[in-house]
Amino acid sequence: MPKKLLVGALPAAAVLLLTGCGGSGADERSLGDAAASTTRDAGPFFGECGSVTDDEVAKAFGVPGFATVVRNSVGCEWQSSVQDGQGSPHVSFSWYRGSPIGRERAGSELIGRPATDVEIGAHPGFVSSLSSRLCELGVQFGDDFVHWSISYAGAAPTADPCRAARQLAELTVERAQK
Repeated sequence: MPKKLLVGALPAAAVLLLTGCGGSGADERSLGDAAASTTRDAGPFFGECGSVTDDEVAKAFGVPGFATVVRNSVGCEWQSSVQDGQGSPHVSFSWYRGSPIGRERAGSELIGRPATDVEIGAHPGFVSSLSSRLCELGVQFGDDFVHWSISYAGAAPTADPCRAARQLAELTVERAQK
């Protein structure tokens, strides 16, 4: 674009931007009311990895240890070095703030893992599984939820994945800090 056109376009763009941002007081009040009506209460604090230790995960999962442990602001993942077949065992924990648990449940059902209702520590949730190699368990806390996923991939299961997911979810729920 030639310099003259660029220089002329910048003030015009600034005027459009400023005009688009303005509004009447009524418009601003209705936006403020809408924002206030969608404000949600924060759920409890679950701590790093759902307040569950690596040793507790290994015990529930039925493996002696992990080759990889990943911790970040979204959750934690544990992967075993034990390999049998095409993959290695895997455990993950995720904590979702202000996200509907129904979307996670629907996603499981869409890919062929029917979900059933569970309750852990008086909190509703769901569990879905695929054979004896994979289980997901989510527990709702108001507008938040936590999610445990246990997968043996191509490896031979060393524990029932849904029993392991439930044990880990129970520890997370017990240790939640309000």
